[in-house]
Amino acid sequence: MWTSNTITTIDIWSSKIRTVIWYFEDWNKDDFHILWVWIAQSNAIRKGNILDMEEFKNNLDLSLAEAEKMAWEQVNWAYISFNSSSFEVFRNKWVVAVTWGEISEEDIDRALEMAKNWVDLPNKEILKVIPEHFCVDLEEWIKNPIWMAARKLEVISNIFSMNLNVLNNIKKAVSDIWIEIYDIYPNLLSASEWVLSKRQKELWVICIDIWASTTWITVYENWVLYYSWIIPLGWDNVTNDIALWLRTSTLVAEKLKTDYSELDLETRDWFIDKEFNLSELNMWEEWSVSRLYLSKIVTARYDEILFFVREELKRVWKDWMLPEWAICVWWAVKIKWFIELWKKDLKLPVFIWLPASKDDLVDASISDPVFASVIWTMIFSNIYWTNSNTFTLNIGWFFESIKNAFKKLLP
Repeated sequence: MWTSNTITTIDIWSSKIRTVIWYFEDWNKDDFHILWVWIAQSNAIRKGNILDMEEFKNNLDLSLAEAEKMAWEQVNWAYISFNSSSFEVFRNKWVVAVTWGEISEEDIDRALEMAKNWVDLPNKEILKVIPEHFCVDLEEWIKNPIWMAARKLEVISNIFSMNLNVLNNIKKAVSDIWIEIYDIYPNLLSASEWVLSKRQKELWVICIDIWASTTWITVYENWVLYYSWIIPLGWDNVTNDIALWLRTSTLVAEKLKTDYSELDLETRDWFIDKEFNLSELNMWEEWSVSRLYLSKIVTARYDEILFFVREELKRVWKDWMLPEWAICVWWAVKIKWFIELWKKDLKLPVFIWLPASKDDLVDASISDPVFASVIWTMIFSNIYWTNSNTFTLNIGWFFESIKNAFKKLLP
């Protein structure tokens, strides 16, 4: 394949596919420049599982084609980030002997490899192994033990895995549209790594990532990932509740959720209830809905998500005891009075993270909580990509790329 400093990142989730084409300066890899952002509908995947392979490939191809057209770049390979209900995170540890009396990168890699290999994961594939902390001889909670004098090195790691068949289906779909996958990052890891500052990671902090069908939480302390979990409830559950209780379609329910819903209105003394007519949203709907009744439906589901978040914090003895707040991302945090409800229930300061917009962004904006995971995937690829100054040519892939280019030109 041809390589340059232009990079493509594809963020796949249940209702949207985001394609970002961007590049970084060779002399300043901390600064990235976005050429184009394109968001396409995703109608064939739920909770990370593909329901219709052909439709999913069409949605993915449409997102890439539009991004290529606007950025004047042909995409042959990409980084992938996505979420799935089949993700699992568990801890494992391993001890290795230090080879030459000083801990080298080879010793750390060997410890992480052994921690990954000596686990029983039937029908699972390991995506990432993230060290929580190291123990150097008798010293615990070492962040980076490189070049320390020691006889043995112990690593405590978080292992991210997912169902093998789900991962293979996603790989096959991307491969069938002639895109090579360079690396895959779980959104459970990528969003929190970018959103949280070094100071927040030093103290106890929780990142809450409310997706369409799942809610992902990660807890950090001493700059390392301490705990993570996936709750099988999300933003789409609110839509389904509204459609069920108001006896309306999911399209109308989605509009009600995003444009009319407010949280916890019954506790506000100043609130005066009013009704609005559903015919404003759909000509076939001929009845009115109370704003207070709609608020009760939405608040009940958010309260349920909050209950499970608190239960997970109790597992690590940190319920109500996080000095560096709760940081929330994704679309579900944009509903009115979100911060007030979560402050009251979590008994913690709550902050909604917004990415900074780039000056050279063309007719698009990333100043939205939903871009947390895709931005950090960009940063990951920037850090670990080493081929920016190399030239390689794969003949088979070269001809496939030409074939794909002509395919997209056909009507």
